[in-house]
Amino acid sequence: MRNFTSVHDIGDMNLALQNAKFVKEHPYADQELGKNKTLLLIFFNSSLRTRLSTQKAGLNLGMNVIVLDINQGAWKLETERGVIMDGDKPEHILEAIPVMGSYCDIIGVRSFAQFANKADDYNEVILNQFIQYSGRPVFSMEAATRHPLQSFADLITIEEYKKTERPKVVLTWAPHPKALPQAVPNSFAEWMNAADYEFVITHPEGYELDEKFVGNAVVEYDKEKAYRGADFIYAKNWAAYQDPNYGKILSTDRSWTVDSDKMALTNNAYFMHCLPVRRNMIVSDEVIEGPQSIVIPEAANRVVSAQVILKEILKDL
Repeated sequence: MRNFTSVHDIGDMNLALQNAKFVKEHPYADQELGKNKTLLLIFFNSSLRTRLSTQKAGLNLGMNVIVLDINQGAWKLETERGVIMDGDKPEHILEAIPVMGSYCDIIGVRSFAQFANKADDYNEVILNQFIQYSGRPVFSMEAATRHPLQSFADLITIEEYKKTERPKVVLTWAPHPKALPQAVPNSFAEWMNAADYEFVITHPEGYELDEKFVGNAVVEYDKEKAYRGADFIYAKNWAAYQDPNYGKILSTDRSWTVDSDKMALTNNAYFMHCLPVRRNMIVSDEVIEGPQSIVIPEAANRVVSAQVILKEILKDL
């Protein structure tokens, strides 16, 4: 594996899941693989789980790990070509990227959608510049359109908890006070389609995702109908994708909050969320604290997903 940005880079999914099982059972078995190798994690945006889990994964593999917060302690980076740099950004990303590459063997990048330009977001301008100019393998720690390490961890979690071979998995929109990117729902949809589960997406009208990510999912605007018989409920907010409302909040309807009444419609479903989660906006206290909530083991599997990917990249160095 050279780069990891989506489910399309994972190869055989069953083999990836077998590798995840091995890594979870033997987290320190491959420390020689990363010996004398340096992992550089670059954060344009805040993180808790991604930062800690990816650092832990690198350390488990015997790697040296460097973390760089672009917005704290580093020069502000200009990302546009052709600009006169007479503002508050003294360094251009096109010089910064190859310098960063010279200090490491593998680079992880976290850079969210900005909602300023849809084309720039969906063309993954920042992530692709690292792939093009760093000279190093690059993996996404959440980009503008996808969050593949999260989705891989979600898949691992569902496989661990599922009670039928082909469970019904429901991705439900939920309200949030801020406009959030489509990266997590896009990526989750992509991985669920690849896993060939019974997959349903439910959201208010106006929150339709890009069709290339929706894939074979059933889109159901009636949330109660979507919940019925579900084995897993995955809640996430996202801002509008469709023009002319790209990046906008169209609704904060609290009737979409995941609560006990809705969960009662399911097949005793497990509740999932990528975290952080706004309680009593996205999900009620009783659901996230209830016995069917698996958000903590889901988060713990972030180490596993990152370690599998790093291991595959290291094997090809």
